[in-house]
Amino acid sequence: MDILAQVLDRVRLGGTLLFHFELGHPWHLELPARPYALFHYLSEGTATLALEQGQEIQMTAGDFVVITRGQPHVFYSDRGAEPLRIRDIERASSRFGVVRHGSRVKPLSTMICGNFTVSRPMFCSVLELLPPVLVLKPTADGGWLEAILRRMVSEFAIERPGQSVALSRLTEVLFVEVLRSWISSLSPGQGGWLGAISDPHIGPALRLIHEKPDRPWTLSDLGQRVGLGRSVFSARFTKLVGQSVHRYVIERRMAEAAFLLETSDEPIARIASRVGYETAAAFSKLFHRYHGLSPGRYRAARQSDSGERQADIPQEAAD
Repeated sequence: MDILAQVLDRVRLGGTLLFHFELGHPWHLELPARPYALFHYLSEGTATLALEQGQEIQMTAGDFVVITRGQPHVFYSDRGAEPLRIRDIERASSRFGVVRHGSRVKPLSTMICGNFTVSRPMFCSVLELLPPVLVLKPTADGGWLEAILRRMVSEFAIERPGQSVALSRLTEVLFVEVLRSWISSLSPGQGGWLGAISDPHIGPALRLIHEKPDRPWTLSDLGQRVGLGRSVFSARFTKLVGQSVHRYVIERRMAEAAFLLETSDEPIARIASRVGYETAAAFSKLFHRYHGLSPGRYRAARQSDSGERQADIPQEAAD
């Protein structure tokens, strides 16, 4: 099983392009907090990225940055310049085009900006595992990044049938490539289960848990299957994943149960069995503790508003 593919498929990743900036020194962009991840690709020139906490990052051509929590941030060539405040960044989603700011004096900088959205917030742990600010520097094989973004820009340039779907799919590909690049840059013990996927021992254990969440997994059983003793396996799993095997198994079961409740009409007792609980009562008690709703109420709430949630992503622009 490809764990990352399964999780990304279930969270229903989406997104789109928002702005294409042409910036002449001195310039200053101010972006507000948003309820989703924002990405920025500096295709030409230089820029300084600053966040509220005082962190500053110097960017050069080819740098790609993701503001994973949507926190407020600014870009500038001169912090003292009059800022262009993007108070409602979603409004650009229906009229993507070049926005010119600053002077016409060189050096010029160009930047493409967009967003990543998650339609199932309950499954957004992938975004939560990423650092608040993720910066990818150009690499020898980094042509994929510019190629995807150029395709997105050309797709947005002319309105055609299926445009929104095409852009959403391209954004998914972009996000997967960003994740791959970030994962490959991790040192051992970084990145939670995303980083642990590549470990020769913990990776296979994670796949076993994801493939069969109903199994009564024990430390001894999993350790034996991946070639480690019980105590060594337990310590290694906790160090790399960031939580114990027991806790991870419960979270995996609760995530699977929530997905089945939302996407199927299976009886609750059947779902309880599929995620490893002998009785619906035991399952319901733990599910309520974990999600704050009984399985029945969770199903009713999620199925009733699933369609509305899809429509609300672009609708936020009008709020």
